[in-house]
Amino acid sequence: MEHQLSVYNTLTRKKEVFEPLHSPHVGLYVCGPTVYGDPHLGHARPAITFDILFRYLTHWGYKVRYVRNITDVGHLVNDADAGEDKIARKARLENLEPMEVVQYYLNRYHKAMDALNVLPPSIEPHASGHIIEQIQLVKEILNQGYAYESEGSVYFDVEKYNQQYNYGVLSGRNVEDMLNTTRELEGQEEKRNSVDFALWKKASPEHIMRWPSPWSDGFPGWHLECTAMSRKYLGEQFDIHGGGMDLIFPHHECEIAQSAASTGHEAVRYWMHNNMVTVNGQKMGKSLGNFINLEEFFKGSHPLLTQAYAPMTIRFFILQAHYRSTVDFSNEALQASEKGLDRLLEAYKNIGRLTTTEEGEPYNDAWVEKLEKDCIEAMNDDLNTPIVISHLFEAARVINAALAGNTALSKANADRIKALFDLFLFNLLGIKDEQKDGNASYESFSKAVDMLLQIRMQAKQNKDWATSDNIRNELTALGFEIKDTKDGFEWKLNR
Repeated sequence: MEHQLSVYNTLTRKKEVFEPLHSPHVGLYVCGPTVYGDPHLGHARPAITFDILFRYLTHWGYKVRYVRNITDVGHLVNDADAGEDKIARKARLENLEPMEVVQYYLNRYHKAMDALNVLPPSIEPHASGHIIEQIQLVKEILNQGYAYESEGSVYFDVEKYNQQYNYGVLSGRNVEDMLNTTRELEGQEEKRNSVDFALWKKASPEHIMRWPSPWSDGFPGWHLECTAMSRKYLGEQFDIHGGGMDLIFPHHECEIAQSAASTGHEAVRYWMHNNMVTVNGQKMGKSLGNFINLEEFFKGSHPLLTQAYAPMTIRFFILQAHYRSTVDFSNEALQASEKGLDRLLEAYKNIGRLTTTEEGEPYNDAWVEKLEKDCIEAMNDDLNTPIVISHLFEAARVINAALAGNTALSKANADRIKALFDLFLFNLLGIKDEQKDGNASYESFSKAVDMLLQIRMQAKQNKDWATSDNIRNELTALGFEIKDTKDGFEWKLNR
């Protein structure tokens, strides 16, 4: 592959050149949602982050098997192996079958991901569909001596594991400190140590999601599913595991421990984590009243929102921050992002309106080549999408200057800039023109608007000010923004 992508590896805490284990095949596993509620910004961030990685690796010719799991069993209300299953609780409260809850919210998740133009993964396995694999993994860990059975449940022996391996290698935590500072929790008496985590839990009589096992009728621990399913579809060792930073501990730390305990080696070569989402500087949470789901963003129906925001505005805003940086949502920031995206899409449309020359100075071949190179270097630098976007804004500035007659572009270089937008803005960053892509008859619609504005121009030439003003006023009332230029007119439909 003629590129050198560097990614930040959470495991080694540094950027490393990406070298797949079995080029050109790449194994990518990303933790997907627990489907018991409407998709929200916390779901959008990792989905978009790893969609970019998926797109970029595919662009360079890698054959990527992208696995994104669905958690539909085993994720308890209390992450410390206590409390009710989140999906079972939702089912009980709404008098539904658990899988009805799963399907309902999974449909809504897929709809939101489609709106955000997130490509579907190669495989989307469910935890509930891989109980056999999870039971087998528990047996392997027990056989290696790193787990113990207690009252029908099976727990991972963290202290014993840490004697041979390093529990805390990903998160930087120290087991001794955890053992000394972690208080005993109610209902955890069957564990040897409070830091031990469940591989299999015996179901209480009222627990409705349960399966037979050698130890009890029960259900797998939350951390088990990803280890079992990534191994099934990507093998004992694979290239990249991704997810949000909130999963580093305990979820991903436990995954590392399960893999090493069962096989004698770690499974993942590169661990990649996206940072968190905040709202007006605060952590997003229902208790704070700032928990906004994606549908509320798209409709503008949450009290904190002053307007609706299109899915591409949300996607573009997320990509304006590096994936390892915090993203803070506010109305002002989203409005600025909306205007910025409109500027890029308008510049792309303006390329077709340029009067080009044989030679363009100072925006000549060398300038365009540097622009292309700079965009590639930014993507190779740990998927630095904000830098890519800044280069596209520079290209937009030149396009608009050429349209205004303040500079010149050759046709060849105008075509290369268009190809640059096609590749980076639309293909790799996954932005789509929602006005155009959302309407199959957009071309006819656009021609109709152009025809009306041509009639307006003719009316102005004939000094028929009433007709000219009436056309402009009616289009403005419908949401069109009309701009007269020395060569005619420009228009756009505001969101």
